[in-house]
Amino acid sequence: MSADTAVPVRPPEPRRAALSPRTARADRVRAALRRAAPALGLYAAARLTGMGLMAGWAWWIGRHPRTLLGHSWDGIWYAGIARHGYGLIVHPPTSRHIVFNDLAFFPLFPGLQSAVATVLPVTVVTAGLLVAWSAAGAAAWGIYAVGERLHGRRVATLLVLLWGLLPHAIVQSMAYTEPLMTAFAAWALYAAITGRRVWAGALSLFAGLSRPNAVAVAAAVCLAAGLVLWRGRGTKVTGDWRLWTGAALAPLGWTGYVVWAGYRSGYGPLGYFEVQRLWGSRFDFGRDALKFLRHLIIARDALAYYVTVAILLFALVALVLLALDRPPTAVLVYAVVLTVIAVGGSSYFASKPRFLLPAFPLLLPAALAMARARPRTVVVTVTALAGLSFFYGTYLLTVARMPM
Repeated sequence: MSADTAVPVRPPEPRRAALSPRTARADRVRAALRRAAPALGLYAAARLTGMGLMAGWAWWIGRHPRTLLGHSWDGIWYAGIARHGYGLIVHPPTSRHIVFNDLAFFPLFPGLQSAVATVLPVTVVTAGLLVAWSAAGAAAWGIYAVGERLHGRRVATLLVLLWGLLPHAIVQSMAYTEPLMTAFAAWALYAAITGRRVWAGALSLFAGLSRPNAVAVAAAVCLAAGLVLWRGRGTKVTGDWRLWTGAALAPLGWTGYVVWAGYRSGYGPLGYFEVQRLWGSRFDFGRDALKFLRHLIIARDALAYYVTVAILLFALVALVLLALDRPPTAVLVYAVVLTVIAVGGSSYFASKPRFLLPAFPLLLPAALAMARARPRTVVVTVTALAGLSFFYGTYLLTVARMPM
């Protein structure tokens, strides 16, 4: 037997073509979306059910659901900016100390609203709802990505579901800026904790163009980068251009609009804060909130105010539990800054839960607890939260007579 026939010879297998970076990236995105699909499905079911119940009740009492969702309170101001740009100033007859200036509203949401209304054959109000709903979906996916990175798929799914079943989750379905900010914030945090420094900075920049309290995203990205530099001093980390670029980009959106609005208002580079003060909104370290809490204890008022107190207390307890879990710096800083702004701001007491809506990391302790609980406990808890969320969301839009 010759050497050529002693060992069976198999023809060489064809070599698999190497995937291009773009194809590999697309494959990773598709795989991530498949993992998130169950959570996104549950989130969509929760929000559609909540909107459906609210719409049914609104029709029953003679009010239009589209108007309630897309053109009420702040939604009216965003639609006005989308149609005509900035420049509207209103002096309410009820108070000579209050001046409503549309420069108080950041530009990204009305800008996207105007763009959608230009491209698609829809009204500005419908465009606002389309932007908000798309942003809510992107936010839910980003929240899942952060939760999965930190604690796995089960916790991530519960985290998204809890966010969609908050008592005031109806705001996620309105033409408001919270879903847009949450989308950019969640993905900025995901980029920060996975080491994508430039992406974190760029996403933080866009978040900063969406809402005043989006300064929390810039603070999270910058402080996380600063901690990396401090821990890596004397090493090559200090020369990483990605780290410096991300930290430099992060605050540009927020600071850029604040400075521009200040000059546009005529009050100088910090004039934006004067615009907010004339709206009745300022940071007073919680003094106004404590006064209102005292009022609720000694007098009677609307249901929404008592729910607000409960949500603020939950947020403070959740923040302590989150800190004890020792999450990544960016996640903790983001949650701390949002909570401080919400609790310490003055006026618009009933709006404080909405200001906390982007603070999804506060739900991580609850998601972790539910992940360890028995399935029946989880089902009962989710059912109770759904009932509360759907009832309270309908109440806020169709019964309550206060700014959201």
